[in-house]
Amino acid sequence: MKLVVQVMGARDLPAMDLNGLSDPYVKVQLGKQKFRTKVVKKTLNPYWGEEFALRVEDLNEELLISVLDEDKYFNDDFVGCVKLPVSQVFDARNKSLETSWYPLQPKSKKSKNKDCGFESPSRSFSGPSESASPVRARQEETATFKEEKLCTQKTLAGRIAQMFNKNPDTVSASSSRVDLTDLAETAKSEVYESSSEDQSSSATFEELMRTMQSRDQVSETPSNLPGGVLLDQLYVTPPQDINTFLFLPDSGFPKSLAEVQGTTELEVGPWKLDNSSESVKRVVTYVKAATKLIKACKGTEDQVYLKADGKVFAVLSSVSTPDVPYGRTFRTELLYCITPGPELPSGEQSSRLVISWRMNFLQSTMMKGMIENGARQGLKDSFDQFATLLSQNVKPVDSKDLGSNKDQVLASLQAEPQSDWKLAVQYFGNFTVVSTVFIGLYMLVHIWLATPSTIQGLEFVGLDLPDSIGEFIVCGVLVLQGERVLGLISRFMQARAQKGSDHGVKAQGDGWLLTVALIEGSNIAAVDSSGFSDPYVVFTCNGKTRTSSIKFQKCDPTWNEIFEFDAMDEPPSVLDVEIYDFDGPFDEAISLGHAEINFVKTNISDLADLWVPLRGKLAQACQSKLHLRIFLNNTRGGNVANHFLTKMEKEVGKKITVRSPQTNSAFQKLFGLPPEEFLINDFTCHLKRKMPLQGRLFLSARIIGFHANLFGHKTKFFFLWEDIEEIQVVPPSLSSMGSPIVVMTLRPGRGMDARHGAKTQDGEGRLKFHFQSFVSFNVAHRTIMALWKARSLSPEQKVQIVEEESEVKIQSEESGSFLGLDDVSMSEVYSSAHSVPTNFFVELFGGGELDRRVMEKAGCLNYSYTPWESEKGDVCVRQIYYRFDKRVSQYRGEVTSTQQKSRLSDRNGWLVQEVSTLHAVPLGDYFNLHIRYQIEDLPSNSKGCQVKVYFGVEWLKGTRHQKRITKNVLKNLQDRLKDTFSVVETEFTR
Repeated sequence: MKLVVQVMGARDLPAMDLNGLSDPYVKVQLGKQKFRTKVVKKTLNPYWGEEFALRVEDLNEELLISVLDEDKYFNDDFVGCVKLPVSQVFDARNKSLETSWYPLQPKSKKSKNKDCGFESPSRSFSGPSESASPVRARQEETATFKEEKLCTQKTLAGRIAQMFNKNPDTVSASSSRVDLTDLAETAKSEVYESSSEDQSSSATFEELMRTMQSRDQVSETPSNLPGGVLLDQLYVTPPQDINTFLFLPDSGFPKSLAEVQGTTELEVGPWKLDNSSESVKRVVTYVKAATKLIKACKGTEDQVYLKADGKVFAVLSSVSTPDVPYGRTFRTELLYCITPGPELPSGEQSSRLVISWRMNFLQSTMMKGMIENGARQGLKDSFDQFATLLSQNVKPVDSKDLGSNKDQVLASLQAEPQSDWKLAVQYFGNFTVVSTVFIGLYMLVHIWLATPSTIQGLEFVGLDLPDSIGEFIVCGVLVLQGERVLGLISRFMQARAQKGSDHGVKAQGDGWLLTVALIEGSNIAAVDSSGFSDPYVVFTCNGKTRTSSIKFQKCDPTWNEIFEFDAMDEPPSVLDVEIYDFDGPFDEAISLGHAEINFVKTNISDLADLWVPLRGKLAQACQSKLHLRIFLNNTRGGNVANHFLTKMEKEVGKKITVRSPQTNSAFQKLFGLPPEEFLINDFTCHLKRKMPLQGRLFLSARIIGFHANLFGHKTKFFFLWEDIEEIQVVPPSLSSMGSPIVVMTLRPGRGMDARHGAKTQDGEGRLKFHFQSFVSFNVAHRTIMALWKARSLSPEQKVQIVEEESEVKIQSEESGSFLGLDDVSMSEVYSSAHSVPTNFFVELFGGGELDRRVMEKAGCLNYSYTPWESEKGDVCVRQIYYRFDKRVSQYRGEVTSTQQKSRLSDRNGWLVQEVSTLHAVPLGDYFNLHIRYQIEDLPSNSKGCQVKVYFGVEWLKGTRHQKRITKNVLKNLQDRLKDTFSVVETEFTR
């Protein structure tokens, strides 16, 4: 295996020279392998951009990266170093660490840490390896080091000779001889390198692919990049053909694509074999056409094959556009992954092309979000044109062909015929049975040849006891052997009675039909003394199980069995897979491994043919896997959602409106859910952790999710209904601001992806989530309980839901649609100067007597608040609750707010931000109110202050009354602000 390290640059290095600058370079060391970068003269923010390939022999080694300052006349100065365990790289996703800044470790604690940015992706290779490339790299490094050392010795030797009146010519002559030798070695190395490059460039594309195939047999297919998938399509062509069509040097596709996209000056370099990294690379340059926002710019793509084994091809393209704004701070990375697709009904072979992307930031920048959003839209438009042009040249797979592919695949599976006699010979053909039969025959022959002995001791007629210790031991061995053989016979008969018990059983009903084809297993753990096991598999979905037949004495069993689950009203969430070793009808089965197929986090098309790695101590030690083919079909079409919602309406006692496709699409995009997931309802509430967090709770048929975007900090998570073990309601209290709390307790070890939203976790690994301050608690609680009981409880455990009358009438949500949670546009609505010091005015939000007195005089009843708690640095957060007086609001609604307070960074003053939710008012769950108070000293009067108030409405659902609501809320707010601030001035003058 090899580790590829890219040393990008460093920033804010200390000045090591007298001129206030440094001459930095980097040394990279792994074990005995050492490399160094070039020296960048006179800078404290160097950029190297060099790449090194190191051979990994032990994953426990550490990669040492040192930054030094070159000094011609003395030893080089040490600046700092970074140590990275090699295992960290290989354990990372895609076996690659993204570019980031690492703090340098100084020599002494008094030194300041500096940041050095470098990228360390790793790629593993197998097959015959050539040692010429790493040796050449070491030779080049040695030659460079000797040359630099020679220059230093020449200069120092001349000066020392002059100081002590020695003859410098001798030293110079000897140095010259060494210099000529080193130059000869360096020249030889350069000749070798140039010849190897010429050979690799002259090799044809097919020869390079064969070279990659001979070296790449074990490396895994890289997973999609985290930026997202730009194209995912099946084509009616083998993977080799689509790889040749896209990346052959003489292919006309890049030129046609350039004409469609308006790209000019396209230059496609030849593919070359890089011996140092054992990969094939090329460079593509072009001038990208101008857009409305960006002028025409030059782009450079460094394309490299990560995998090419003849069936799977993966090409990573790193795109550099330095001419665009902030173009030197990032690179756009594209991953082209070509894999074999399912066999089509026509018998043709298909291939799957997936193109994913990510932004690789070389430097930190405040424009990161804007750059990513612009790149995402530009890539989407470009690859829409890419997909259209490709489909004109290569036929895409029709969805109708995929639909019929299930029947063809299942029809092609033939369960292996099992002869009872062959299985018996295979099962009983072991040392235990053979030795027992031999001893039994031996004893029968002995009895036939021996004469009966006389009765002696405690014997009597019909009872013959052992006459010696030897006979007693032989009898014990016979009894033990006979017991083991009888146990084997019992296990065999029971297993034969169980064979294929669920194979071929057809599903009943209409709805979501789940079909699982169990093909084979690989490296199943052996627990028997024979070195094999007797495995069988149990599938569990929605409380129903399907069991496979038992395969005797197999570590790589083949089943080819099909299991169907009865139709379900809603799509299933998970499929549990457990493999056991059969050990008789009365003994507890030993688990050989388990796995979980999550339908919410996995695309259904990806389950058509997959190898599932098993978890568990035995399975992980043996790297056990199961080969499955899973199909999930909906026989009701679009009626499934309507049928499910109709059933939930009876449970909830409230009309549930089917959400629009746009709403469901926004919901699926928010949580990354598959297309079949549909939104049922959503509620505004608070998530209680250390401090309540205001957000929105989303409920669907399979998940419960929470999303919050408060003061620029986003919180998002979801978990399955099946993960919930218990739901409790805690009565209202002062800490919950008078609202009941819904406490959801998950099963042990479940929902770990959402643990950042849990309030507590008990000793058994159960996560507890607290939700409070619902706009309509009764409706939210009934909906939650109905969905939970419909998904997680068996029919025997379901109970009748107690209907509770809601005091608050919720208007119809037919016009309400989820619009997203974007940043709120705020405008200034109030500004005034007050003859009150800033420190006194800010006591309005201090939580003291002034705070309470002012709020009560402004018409806020039952005013309560939590203490200010530090969230990060000088930023503090608190929760407040109050109810409007009748003169303020005829509905006497309730308000729960989250306030955040911090000091102004550029001047003396305070910034207070507030997000409020209105309860028990019409359409209160359609919006949130955002208010920002900016309080600062007056420049002319140190005792006075200037107060500015900004206001904005965050619409959670669409309604035609938006302007009317905004106008009413704004008028009410301005009146309340005047009353509040006048009270503050009155209190100050007392």
